[in-house]
Amino acid sequence: MQNFNDVIERFRETESKLKSLSYATSMLFWDASTGAPKSGADARSQAVGVLSGLGYQMLVNQQMASDLDTLMANLDALDEMNRVLVKDTKKEYDKLTKIPMDDYQKYNMLISKSSMVWEDAKADSDFESFKPYLTQVIDYLLKFADYRGYEGHPYNLYIGDYEDGMTVEQLNVFFDELRERIVPLLKKISDKNKVIDTEFLSRKFEVNLQDQVSRELLTQMGFDLEKGQLKESVHPFTMGVDIDDVRLTTHYYEDDFASALFSTAHEGGHAIYEQNFDRKLQGTSLASGTSNGIHESQSRIYENNFCKSEAFLNYFLPKLKSVFPEQLSDVTTKHFYEAINRVEPSLIRIEADELTYSLHIMIRYEIELGLIDGSIKVADLPKVWNEKVKAYLGITPPDDRRGVLQDVHWSEGLFGYFPTYALGSAYAAQLAHYMSKEINLEACLSKGDFKEITKWLNEKVHVHGALVKPNALIEKITGERLNSKYYCDYLEAKYAKLYELD
Repeated sequence: MQNFNDVIERFRETESKLKSLSYATSMLFWDASTGAPKSGADARSQAVGVLSGLGYQMLVNQQMASDLDTLMANLDALDEMNRVLVKDTKKEYDKLTKIPMDDYQKYNMLISKSSMVWEDAKADSDFESFKPYLTQVIDYLLKFADYRGYEGHPYNLYIGDYEDGMTVEQLNVFFDELRERIVPLLKKISDKNKVIDTEFLSRKFEVNLQDQVSRELLTQMGFDLEKGQLKESVHPFTMGVDIDDVRLTTHYYEDDFASALFSTAHEGGHAIYEQNFDRKLQGTSLASGTSNGIHESQSRIYENNFCKSEAFLNYFLPKLKSVFPEQLSDVTTKHFYEAINRVEPSLIRIEADELTYSLHIMIRYEIELGLIDGSIKVADLPKVWNEKVKAYLGITPPDDRRGVLQDVHWSEGLFGYFPTYALGSAYAAQLAHYMSKEINLEACLSKGDFKEITKWLNEKVHVHGALVKPNALIEKITGERLNSKYYCDYLEAKYAKLYELD
């Protein structure tokens, strides 16, 4: 038994070292994203490469292989935390070792080149120059799927990398309901021709005052700035390197007041999740979100279900007027709420409103599925893309830059990532529905009081970290698996009222 205890101790020591390496790598990324001199890019890149290599060597070696075999054969002898850690590590080990090193290195070289080609192709709106690289990326993904092995559709492997337990079968049911309910809702809104004035959002709002408001909002939501940091970056993001060190960014535009405000609310949701894992998980890979979709649910629930709600905006507008009296003097609460939640189909995903955002994701999901199963050819992508955008959003991209080339994900081989954006919104609606059975959400939000709300999420979602997997977690909280009905119900109720639909 002593030998078995030695194995566990060695495994946990390696796990701890890998977490420390991850911390160091994250600090380099944080520094690069928040003001480090561009001249140091090569040195930082080299440091990241060295750290990544060390991490690979710690995980992929004969000793780890032997230890994992021993631990996997004795899972019943482990407590819950160690059992999940071992299974997760085994999954990552298999992912790394089933792909031949030569193919893995060639693929990473391709990805590096593909991303640069994509950047130029987007700038020039030139899909033809990117086409051969995307073709090779997909060829590699199909080859890797064969190496790794999968059940059912090969896409199950890639969605599973980001959303454990999710399958094409489940996603098809999810997106079918979105297609059947959201597309007709958007049509009704478009036919209504209701004009909502958003001019006031582009008035001049001093950046230093926007930063003040962002910090106050984060604190109000429940984020502890004493154990975190808010800075500015080109693209807002959240980095939870430790429970006691959670960092997030936003981006301020003097003439786009709503952008930073709701980016802060969005990233704040991610950051609150990262600050509230169970302390026993600290220093392990389980001190993280359980999946991309569940993590996204925490950002979307704060941003959309809470901070863009009528109750909260009625409370928040007077606070904003005290900071920006000139800019907001003529804005009523009704005007403010309608402007923040206006629906307008757009070509660019990251600029999409709450209603149409998931339609952008659905377009990408259908295309990814077709590219992986061969029903869509890379050469036909611009045509297929434009047809789907027209069918779902009622608009047509004038060029590939604002169409098929707008996102970097495919150039980096990130297939399976996009669906988690939509899953996050659906999880958020389902959680909010069940939360409302225990908490009077409107009463809390109308007072700007997040204490009960954040406490509920802390206890139901955050504390578990990655210890409980997404399917089990949502079922544990709501008594059922992911159910898109709640998301569609929420959108229909909100926008039927806002747009005065019959």
